Amino acid sequence: MFRRGSTVIGSGLKIVGNVSAEGLVEVHGQIEGDVSCTSLVISPNAQIHGSVAAEKVVVNGRVEGPIQGGDVILKSKAHVIGDIRHQSLTIEKGAYFDGRAAQAHGANGQQRDAPATKIRGAARALRGDAE
Repeated sequence: MFRRGSTVIGSGLKIVGNVSAEGLVEVHGQIEGDVSCTSLVISPNAQIHGSVAAEKVVVNGRVEGPIQGGDVILKSKAHVIGDIRHQSLTIEKGAYFDGRAAQAHGANGQQRDAPATKIRGAARALRGDAE
């Protein structure tokens, strides 16, 4: 179950403070603070109240705060309130996202920002049952 180089925040655990780790962090509990790691997976019952920074971010729980990542995936049970800076963003049907999305990309290694897009309830709007 546990992978080498991974950190698991269990479902009964609440952390108040910042979390920084190398490798994968799996969150099943709650974090009130900023999270910085290589890869982050947020389970359906998990909550993060703070900023998130990782090369790969998979959200299937709740995040209230900005997300900065390379590949960001909002799974069907995701509930995100905050802006997302990304290289690629995937929003599955059923996910809730209230914030701005800005794609950061560039040619020849140079960072260039695309215009931000304001999104509210993106997956719901695509289904036709927007708020």
